[in-house]
Amino acid sequence: MSLSHAPRRTLPAVALVAAALVLTACSSDSKGKSGGGGDTNFVTNTGGIATVAKGERKPVNELAGETLDGKRLDVAGFKGKVVVLNVWGSWCAPCRAEAPHFAKVSEEYRAKGVEFVGINTRDFQKSNAVNFESDYGITYPSLYDPAGKLILGGFPKGSLPPQAIPSTIVLDKQGKIAARSLMALDEARLKSVIDPLVAEK
Repeated sequence: MSLSHAPRRTLPAVALVAAALVLTACSSDSKGKSGGGGDTNFVTNTGGIATVAKGERKPVNELAGETLDGKRLDVAGFKGKVVVLNVWGSWCAPCRAEAPHFAKVSEEYRAKGVEFVGINTRDFQKSNAVNFESDYGITYPSLYDPAGKLILGGFPKGSLPPQAIPSTIVLDKQGKIAARSLMALDEARLKSVIDPLVAEK
């Protein structure tokens, strides 16, 4: 098989992932699915939040790019802190529902060494995403990923990748994937995911 066919395989893969995210976008039927495939050690509680035991976690791949305000951001720079990654779109109703909770908790937990990073996707007009952050008082940065390239490449196989919009992935202090939610989170549920990781030594 000639090398000229390689790019043709790559583009459909990106398109398939983007299509899958659209199909599962804003879904409310993702409770209880740990995802990831293969032999995993995920535990999903009744709230639809999957967690990984400390010794079984995988590091996140490179998550770096331009933020909505045009700055360069590399999630690896937050190593040593718990990082909450929230995949969202301005067009997504559950994203709007959870946004005030994320805004509040991100401010409250900053002093506890917790960083929040949004990953904005499917907003092909950046102004819609910028207005969303302004409307909901989101002060933490969001990587701008309209085509889903960061989402596709940022999470290793067999881990807990984002599989719906919204998705929330929480990294431990070593930059490893510790938890994931595939549904909108309120303040109490969001804190219930973060607190054990803040307490880890």
